[in-house]
Formats: sequence, C-alpha cells, structure tokens
Amino acid sequence: MEKIILADNQAITQAGLIYIGREWSDVEWKQTADKTSLIEALQSEPQSVVILDYTLFDLNDVDELLILAQRFPQVQWLLFSDDLSADFLKRLLGSSHRFGVLLKDASLTEIREAIRCLLVHERYIGRRIAELLLSPISPVEFVPLTKTEVEILKDIALGMTTKEIAEKRFSSFHTVNTHRKNIFRKLTVNNVHEATKYALRAGLVDSAEYYI
Repeated sequence: MEKIILADNQAITQAGLIYIGREWSDVEWKQTADKTSLIEALQSEPQSVVILDYTLFDLNDVDELLILAQRFPQVQWLLFSDDLSADFLKRLLGSSHRFGVLLKDASLTEIREAIRCLLVHERYIGRRIAELLLSPISPVEFVPLTKTEVEILKDIALGMTTKEIAEKRFSSFHTVNTHRKNIFRKLTVNNVHEATKYALRAGLVDSAEYYI
C-alpha cells in the first residue's frame, strides 16, 4: 500500500486532500503538522510520498528542504502551497527531479493529476507554476513590505534567530516563521544573507550597526 504523508497544518487542506484521496483505495494517509513529526514519519516510512505546504511549515529555506531530500532519497515530494518565488522554484526544481509543485488554487482536475503523478513517483508541475518559470523576471528596486515585515527583516539582518524574534515580539515561532517566509518571497531571496543585503541596500539597517 502506498503511503502519502500530508505535511500541512491547515485543517481545511488536510480534509480536502484526504477526501480527494479516497479515489485511490490502496493509499494510506498520514498527517504531520511540523518538521519533527515529518522526519519521524519519513524514518518509519522512507519510501513514502509527501505533500508539503512549504509556506506554512517550519522549514527555514530551500537548502533545508534539499537536505531533507538528500536524507530520504526515495521520497517523492509535491509542494502544495499558496505563493512561492520564481527564484525559489528554479533552484528547487533545478536541484532535484523528485520535487513537483502545485498552487493551492489549482483546479480539482490538476490536484487529482498531481496526486496520480505523485503515486507513481513522477514529477508534476502545475500550469501556473510553469507559466511563472517561463516568464521573464524584472528586477525590483523597491519591495513593499508591511510594518511588521520591515521590523522582522531588521531583526533578521541583525542576526536574530526566528525563536529570538518570536520572544522579542511575544509571538509564536510559527507566526514569525510565516512572516519570514513571506519576506523572503516578496524579496525573491532564498536565505538570510540575501535578505540582509537587501536590508542594507534599502537603508533598513545601518552598516555600522550590522557589523557590531
């Protein structure tokens, strides 16, 4: 029996995918809500396939996702998310053929086809994702961030961890991590170093303060 690990912490998404998944009687679904439980599930079922909402999960960047793929080389992945930057997608899809991507606003036909491909360990790339990857990308000089995102970006550039920022703001780790991913997506960057360079160029962080 094929195992699908659903790594998503939205109840409505979990219920919807499992409902659609009933069309495959030989599939067993397992739900995980964080990185720790996902790794535990993969350790017990290293040949599973994974449907992952990257934007809401507690993974820091594309590098951590690629490390997971290297650690579990038999796993096929489908990222099922709302928004992913073109730079993120190009790096991820260019690094491993075991990653497919589908946006959450896809049609039922696309979702069913993506699951079918996943179960036979084939990559599926959604129509809108393909269009995004084929579209020319213009450099953006100014990126509109919310007040909260600017504050969190400053803290990131000053070397604070997600946990430290959450404690400073009296917020949950998940909330700050979601802001962090949204910031990276808007800036079309993939790591802290690139985000920090933007913060310095935009004058959000003083270079003297940064180098302390």
